[in-house]
Amino acid sequence: MPNPLEGPVTTPSTAADSPAATPVAETSAARPPTGAAPRRRSLGSIGLVLSAGISVQFGGALAASLMPRAGALGVVTLRLVAAAIVLLVVCRPRVRGHSRADWATVIVFGLTMAGMNGLFYQSIARIPLGPAVALEVLGPLALSVLASRRAINLVWAGLALAGVVLLSGGGFGSLDVVGVLFALGAGAMWAAYIVFSARTGRRFPQADGLALAMAVAAVVFLPLGIVESGTKLLDPTTVALGSAVAVLSSVLPYTLELIALRRLPASTFAILMSLEPAIAATAGFLVLSQALSATEAVAIALVIAASMGVVLTQTGRGKAKVQEDGS
Repeated sequence: MPNPLEGPVTTPSTAADSPAATPVAETSAARPPTGAAPRRRSLGSIGLVLSAGISVQFGGALAASLMPRAGALGVVTLRLVAAAIVLLVVCRPRVRGHSRADWATVIVFGLTMAGMNGLFYQSIARIPLGPAVALEVLGPLALSVLASRRAINLVWAGLALAGVVLLSGGGFGSLDVVGVLFALGAGAMWAAYIVFSARTGRRFPQADGLALAMAVAAVVFLPLGIVESGTKLLDPTTVALGSAVAVLSSVLPYTLELIALRRLPASTFAILMSLEPAIAATAGFLVLSQALSATEAVAIALVIAASMGVVLTQTGRGKAKVQEDGS
C-alpha cells in the first residue's frame, strides 16, 4: 500500500547536486570519470526507493499476519497511533497561527489517510496482498489519466482494465468481492490522498501538516480499534508487532524516500512506485504463503505496465514542453 507518510513528490535541485558544480581542475586519476559519481548517487537513490517499497509491503504482510490477534481495525489503529507519536515528537508541528482553511485542509487530509488505511487493511484481511495492491493502484492511475487528458493514456487505461478483468476471473469468482470493493475504495482514497497531500504541503512548512494529519487519522481510528479489539490493543506482544508495522510501513519508508528524492527525478520515483504490486505479491508469498496463479501474475503485470506507461507519457510530454519553451 502507499506510504501514508509520503508527502508531495518534489525534487529540489541544488548546486551540490549539479554536475556543473564539479571542480574542473581535478584530474581523472584523482577522482572517478565525469558522471560516475552522479550515476552512483542515482543508483543509490533507486536502491533506497526500492528498499522503501519492500519495507512498506513487508510491513503490510506483517499487518495481515497480526490481524487474527487484533483485527483489521485494531492493526490500523496501532499503526496510525505509533506513526503519529513518532511524527509529532520528531516534527514538533506548530499548532497556533493557522487559518480555518489550513485546519480544514489538514483535517480532510487526515480523514483521507484514515480511510485509505482502513479500507486497505480490510481488503488484505479478505484477499491476497498482491491483488489488493494492484487494485488499489488503479486509484492514482485513474487520477493521472484524467488529469493528463491525452489520448495515449486511454491505451494505458485499457491495459489496467484488462488486468482488472483477469483478476476478476470473469466476475471475481477467485477473489472475495467485498475485499475487492475495499481495495478499490482504498484506491479512490489514495487518489484523494495525493490531492490533499499536495494542498497540505503548500499550507504547512516541512512535515508539520503531515504530522497533524496523522494525529487526526489516529484520533479518528482509535474508537474503531477499541470497539473491535478492546483490551487486545494493550497486549504487549500486539503493541510491539503493531509498532513494527508502523516502522516498516511508515517511518522507515518515509525516511528512505525523503533521502532518495533529494537526487532522484520525480518521474523515476513514480516508475519505481509502480512496481509495488509485484513487491506486494512477493511479500505475500514469502510471509503469508499467498501464491499467485499464472492469470493473477499476468493481471498484476498489466497493471504495472499501465502505471509505468502513464508515468513515461507524462515525462515525455514534460520534456517536449521544456524543449518547446526553450526554442
